[in-house]
This record gives sequence, C-alpha cells and structure tokens, in this order.
Amino acid sequence: MSSAATSATSDPEIHYATRGSSYYDVLLAVFCVVLVVSNIAATKGTQFFSGDVSLGPVQILPVFSDGGAVLFPLAYIIGDVIAEVYGLKAARRAILVGFGTALMAFATFLIVIQLPSASFYENQEAFESVVWSGVQIVAASMIAYVVGQFLNSYVLVRMKARSAEPGLWRRLAGSTGVGEAADTFIFCAIAASAIGITTGGQFLNYFVVGFVFKCAVELLVMPVTMVVIGILKRREPSYAA
Repeated sequence: MSSAATSATSDPEIHYATRGSSYYDVLLAVFCVVLVVSNIAATKGTQFFSGDVSLGPVQILPVFSDGGAVLFPLAYIIGDVIAEVYGLKAARRAILVGFGTALMAFATFLIVIQLPSASFYENQEAFESVVWSGVQIVAASMIAYVVGQFLNSYVLVRMKARSAEPGLWRRLAGSTGVGEAADTFIFCAIAASAIGITTGGQFLNYFVVGFVFKCAVELLVMPVTMVVIGILKRREPSYAA
C-alpha cells in the first residue's frame, strides 16, 4: 500500500482536497443534472399495489411516491462524496450551484409556455399543466433540497471532525438519515397536494415510503460510494498533502 493510501486511512488528522480538480467538476456537473431531472420527474405522482389497507392513521396500501424518487437519491450520494473528500465549503458551493441550475431550468419552462405555439403543435395545454403543477413541486423541492443537503453535509463534516478518517460508513449512514428525514418531510408537506395526496394517512404513507426508499437506496450503494471516495482520496494530490 502506498504512503498516500496509508495516510488516507490511518492519519488522525482531518484531510480535504482542494476543489480545483477535474474530479470535482465532473461531480458538480452530474449533481446539477440529477437535481434538474429529478424536479421534472417529481411532477408525476406514482402509486404501487392495489387495495385499501390502513394501520391506525397510516394508510399502508396503496403505496404513494413520485417520479423524482427514481434518481434523487443519487444527489445525496454525490453530496456525501463531495462533503467527505472536498469539505463543507465545496459541498455548499455544489448545493448553491445546483439550486441555481434548477431555478434556471424552471424559469426556462415558464418562458417557453409564453412562446407562440406552432400550428402543428397540439400539446400546449398538457405542457402548461405539467409546468404549472411543477410550480408547487419545484418550490417544495428547492426548500427541501437546500435544508436537507446542508444538514447532510454539515453532519458528515462534523462527524469527520470527531473521528478523522475512520468510521466512514457511520458518517455516510448518519448524515443520510438526518438529511433525508428533513428533505423528505419538507418536500412531502409542501408538494403532497400537487400530486393528489389529500388525507393524513396518505401523507404519512408518502413520507414514510419516500424516506425509507431513499435511505435504502443509499445504504445499498454505500459500498460503491465508499469505493468511489477511496479512489478520489488516493487520486486527489491535495487530499493527503
């Protein structure tokens, strides 16, 4: 094992790489794309399984979610990688840039609505319906995203300050739990009515399913996340310097 790799796994000091590398640029680009696509996908409410099963106030079946759940967990995975390797300031920059790109995308859709339709274009009403329903979705997503991502990054960095390099899996799991709980609750509270969630039982279903699903995805891919973090730590010259 190289001295750099040994330092990255056993040095009790706290290390972070500078963000002036191509690796950070790629992570930031993917992070922004994931956020924009997730906001668009979230305008579709989804429902799994049939029947009407409740446990007290919680409606168990059917299971409610939204299209954003397909890709959005990747935003937290990338956020974990950035916070662990590049630190809180780099994570904050990624969060703010992602916020700006998502707003720019939505502003573009609002402008496109106002453009005159071609004579052969027959989907203006459907396009407007999706975009305007997205107003509430985007507001929910942006507020939840900023709060959740900042909490995720802050918790991870604070845990790293206590343990240094050891305990990576605890940092990833702990920060994910805190960030996703805040993110999912805020998003569900604001966006529920926009996708057709109308009762308290449905809301609890929506929140619990969303939180469990997102955390489960991140926990399942955690070994891959840890491998990616390890590779970046070894390849970033400024990490162990």
